[in-house]
Parts: sequence; structure tokens; C-alpha cells
Amino acid sequence: MAAETQIPLRARLVLLSFLMLFVELALIRWTGSNIVYLSYFSNFVLLGSFLGIGVGFLRARSQINLFRWAPLALALLVIFVRAFPARIVRTGAQLIFFGSGPSHGLPTWLSLPIVFVAVAAAMAMIAEGVARTFIQFEALEAYRYDILGSILGIGCFSLLSLLRAPSVVWGIVVAIVFVVLSGRSTTLLQAVAALAIVFLLLAESLNPNDSWSPYYKVTLLRDPTHNVIGIQVNGIPHQTIQPLKQRLASEPVYFLAYHHLKQTPKNVLIVGAGNGADVAIALSMGVQHVDAVEIDDVRRTRQPLLHDRDQRLSPGQKLRVLELGEHVARLPQAARTMVGEIIHGLSPETP
Repeated sequence: MAAETQIPLRARLVLLSFLMLFVELALIRWTGSNIVYLSYFSNFVLLGSFLGIGVGFLRARSQINLFRWAPLALALLVIFVRAFPARIVRTGAQLIFFGSGPSHGLPTWLSLPIVFVAVAAAMAMIAEGVARTFIQFEALEAYRYDILGSILGIGCFSLLSLLRAPSVVWGIVVAIVFVVLSGRSTTLLQAVAALAIVFLLLAESLNPNDSWSPYYKVTLLRDPTHNVIGIQVNGIPHQTIQPLKQRLASEPVYFLAYHHLKQTPKNVLIVGAGNGADVAIALSMGVQHVDAVEIDDVRRTRQPLLHDRDQRLSPGQKLRVLELGEHVARLPQAARTMVGEIIHGLSPETP
């Protein structure tokens, strides 16, 4: 223990609490992006984390300190998820029924128990480090530093998510905190485990078809044969990008709103613009002004909105892209300008 207390106890407790909350949030988000079952049942990982934290605090006075094994436990969890991801390998407009199982990955009855136990074990080891430092303070003082570290961990992860940082950045943060906490007592096994976490997440982050929004991992599946780009969100088929003529033949539902109107509206508000299919259709139908509202960052949304190479803005046509928060603030103004048609973004591929 003496070798692990090279930093002041107060700073150590703050860092440990930071690490515990940061890892918990990272596991909830990262496992859900690679194992499709957890994308909808994120509380499964949360419950495993709670169980592990409880067990860790119960071991605060145990003779064997398991905190030193936490990097190895996390590395083994990352290896398992990277080796056995579970995704739905299917695109198009078919309905997806959960329960029949994805076409890629281990079965539910095997994958979920392993993840639950692995998450609980890793979090128990980290929480034990928190608990062993926690009991060295008076209760109220310990809670003060524990809460401070927890808030910092949540804030740091939220900021990284907002900045669209890939998973390797999360791994680097965790590895650095582990090394700082272990100090000179860092063993070769701990160092190798921390580096393994970083390099495994780096391999994932270098995939040119993957990107991270503030909410989930977005994957592009390019199919040059059928001239289609499939979009997966956390391993689930979500949307497709394809030429308008091809979409009209395969998914005419996108065009129904205009076929039921006596005349094409001049102004259209599209709520949930997604990859821009509804925007391209509106412009192709002769709409003069389109307000496209999308929850994702405008910098990432603006480029793919006009994804059809044959669709361009004609003279007199205007396109304004708004983020969700910006749109909410301007909604009364939009109502006063008499929007001709409000279209909710369609996504028949979404389960």
C-alpha cells in the first residue's frame, strides 16, 4: 500500500472515484456498440457495475488487494467483446424481430452472462481500490472527495462523447489513471494490460467506416454492387443511402407525402433529417425552402444531407440545417412563417 500512496490520499480518492464512474459509463456505451443485445438493454451492464461496486466496497478491509488486477480484468473484457461482437448483418427495409438472434456473434444465453460477470469483476476490483482509500477518512470527508471524483468522471466522459472522441481516447484516459494510481509499483502485467486496452480500442477506432456520435457508434456498410451505403447504429441496420430513382423503386413510402398533396408546398420542415433522404426527396419534388432538423452535430450532418449525386440545389431553393436544440428555440418563429408541410423523417429500416 505504501508504494501506491505516492500521491496525496485526497487526490488518490478523487482519482479512484473518477476512474470508477468513467469506466462504468465507458463500459455501458462501448459494450452496447459492439453487442447488439446490450444496445437495448444497457441496464444489464449498469446492474453488473452496481453489483461489482458493492462487492468491491465489501472487500475494503480484505487481506488480498484485487485493485492491482483491475487492468487485467478490463483487458480480458475488451478482448472478449472485440473477439465476439454481436451484430445484425442485414440491410434494407425488412422488419427486425429481436429474439431470433443476430446473424453474427455468440448466442444471447452465452454472451450476456459472460459480459455481466466480467463487468461485475472489473468494477469490483476498481471499487475495492476506492473502498480501501475511502475508509482512511472520516465518513463525511470521504463522501466529499468521492462525489467530487465521481462528478469529474461523469463530466469528462460526457465531454469526450460530445466531442465525438473514439473509444481509443477512453482507453487512453483509463490507462493513464491506472498508471498514475499505481505509481512506481506498476508491474509489467499491469502495464501490458493497460497497453492491450489502448491498442485493442485503437484497432477499432482506426476503422474508416466507423465514427462516434455523442450517442452511439455509426458504421457505414458500402455495397458498390447495388449502389447502396447501409448505415448501422450500434450494430443495428438503421438507414440506407442510395440514388433517388433507386429509392423510389425500392421504398416508395418516402414519396407518399407529396403524392397526397394537391400542390407541392414551398416550405417544408423535416424533423429527423437523418442522412438526408427526405431532404433530397423534398428538393427533387420542387420544394423551395427546406428546414432540416437533426439531433446530431451540424458539421457531421450538413455534408451527407444531399447524398444523392444527381440532386443539387436549383436556383431559388434554400436548405437550412438546424440542430435539435436550435430548432426548439426557433420553433415558434417557424410556425409564424407558415411552414407548408411538416415531415417526420422516415426510417423503415429502424427496428
